[in-house]
Amino acid sequence: MNRKLIRPNLTEYKEKASRDSAKKKSHPSFETFAENYYYLKQMNKKTQVAIVFTDGEIIEGYIEWYDKHCIKLNRNGQPNLLIYKSSIKYIYKLEELIGNQADKDTSKNKSFHDKKQK
Repeated sequence: MNRKLIRPNLTEYKEKASRDSAKKKSHPSFETFAENYYYLKQMNKKTQVAIVFTDGEIIEGYIEWYDKHCIKLNRNGQPNLLIYKSSIKYIYKLEELIGNQADKDTSKNKSFHDKKQK
């Protein structure tokens, strides 16, 4: 008796497996790089920022460079500082603070003048 070995065609299985893997959604990346974009934007414009520390202390200057754990803050007429990011509570632009105060002052003046005219 002469038996013949029958082998299945593996190309069909490979094609099916590649189609199934293409259908699976990949997970979104963990890193958004928003922090890097923000630092680069502030560095290029040399925007004056205020850094508020976790203990409430505020230091002003502009960001000269940064890495994964630190920020180098350049200050006019004062020594530059290397600040650990873990000690930072938040950062804000000084331009925004000045703009917000000006808006509040003009709205106070408008309401004062409105009251006087009545």
